[in-house]
Amino acid sequence: MIHLKDKSSNGWLILGILLVSFNLRPSITAVGPLIPFIREDMNLSNGLAGFLTTLPLLSFATFSLFSAAIGQRLGKAKAIFMGLIVLGAGSVIRVAAGPFALYLGTALTGIGIVICNVLLIPLVKSRMPSKTGKVMGMFSTGMSLMAAIATAVSVPLAIDWGWRGSLLFWTLFLFLALLVWWPQLRSIPKPSQQPDKAGKSVWRSSLAWQVTLFMGVQSLLFFTLITWLPDMMIDRGLTPTQAGLLASLMQVVGLVGTLLSPVIATRFRQQSGMALSIGVIYLIGFSSLYFHAIWLNVIGIGLVGLGMGASLSLAYTLIALRTRNDQYTSGLSGMAQSAGYFLAAFGPMLFGIAFDLWQNWDLLIYLMLGASGIFMVFGYFAGKNRTI
Repeated sequence: MIHLKDKSSNGWLILGILLVSFNLRPSITAVGPLIPFIREDMNLSNGLAGFLTTLPLLSFATFSLFSAAIGQRLGKAKAIFMGLIVLGAGSVIRVAAGPFALYLGTALTGIGIVICNVLLIPLVKSRMPSKTGKVMGMFSTGMSLMAAIATAVSVPLAIDWGWRGSLLFWTLFLFLALLVWWPQLRSIPKPSQQPDKAGKSVWRSSLAWQVTLFMGVQSLLFFTLITWLPDMMIDRGLTPTQAGLLASLMQVVGLVGTLLSPVIATRFRQQSGMALSIGVIYLIGFSSLYFHAIWLNVIGIGLVGLGMGASLSLAYTLIALRTRNDQYTSGLSGMAQSAGYFLAAFGPMLFGIAFDLWQNWDLLIYLMLGASGIFMVFGYFAGKNRTI
C-alpha cells in the first residue's frame, strides 16, 4: 500500500513539474514575434525592444542568487508555488498600461520563472534521484514545447486580440499549474542534516564556473536568436506570421534533442564529446544563414533548433551530474542561472543596439558563430567526469 501511495505521489509530482515547465518560456518566447507590434505601439527603438528579452534574463541573473535561500526557508515546493504567483502577477502588469508597466511586469515574470528554474532541479534530485535524467528530459521538453507553441501562435493571437491579449493568453496554463502543484505544498520531506556549504563553496570551484559559462553561452544563443530571428526573416521577405512559424519550427525540431539529450548524457561517465557534437551542429546551422535562400535557411535553423534543444537539457543535466548532493545542486543551480543568465542577458540588447548603428543582419550570424565556438570550449571541460 505504501509503495502504491509513493507511486501515486510521484505521478502527481511529475505532472506538476511538467505543468510548471509549460509556464517557464512562453512569457519570453512569445515576445520575439510580437516585437514589431510592441515597438510600433510603444514607439520603442530596436535597443529598447531587445531589452524586453534582456530584462527577464537580468531578473534571472539577480534572483538566482536568492532562489536557493528562498527554497531553504520556505521549502522548495512552496517556493516554486510562490514563483508561479509572481510570474502570473508580472504577466498581468506588463499588459496593463504603458512602457513602465511593460518593463516592470516583464521583470517580475523573470523573477517568478527563475525561482522555479533554480529549485526544480534539486527538488527532482532529492525526491527522485533514480529518475533525474528522465524527469529533467521531460522538464526541458515541456519548456521547449510551450516555447515553440508560443512563438508560433503569438502573432495570430495578436491579430485577433492585440499584442496585449496575445501575451495574457498564457496565464491560462499558469492557473492549471497552480492547481496541480497545490498538493505538493502538503508534501514536506525531512530536512537534510548535512551542513549547508554549497552556497559558498561552488563559487570557488573551477568546475562550477565551467558549468555556469556553458549554461550562459547556450542561453545567450537561444535568447538572442529567438528575439531577432523573426525580424531577420521578415527582412528577407517572410510575413510576420511565417517568421514566427519558422522560429517555432526551430523549437519543435529541438524537442527531439531536448528529450533525448539527458537520457544519452546519463549513460556516459563524460559528456564532453556530446557538447562538442552539439557545437558542430551549431556551426553548420548558423553558417547556412549567410545565404539568402529561404529553403537553406529553414534547414539550417532546423539544425540549430536540434542543437538548442539538446544543449538546454544537457546544461540542466550537468548541474545534477556535477554535484554530490542536492544542497550542492541548489548552489550550482543558483550560480549557473545567475552568472549564466547575466551573460545571456547582454545578447538580445547588444545586438539590437548594434543593428540600430550598422543595419547589418550579418552581425547576428557573427555573434552566433563566435558564441558557438565558446560553447564548445566550456562544454568540453564541463562534460568531464568530476563533481563538486
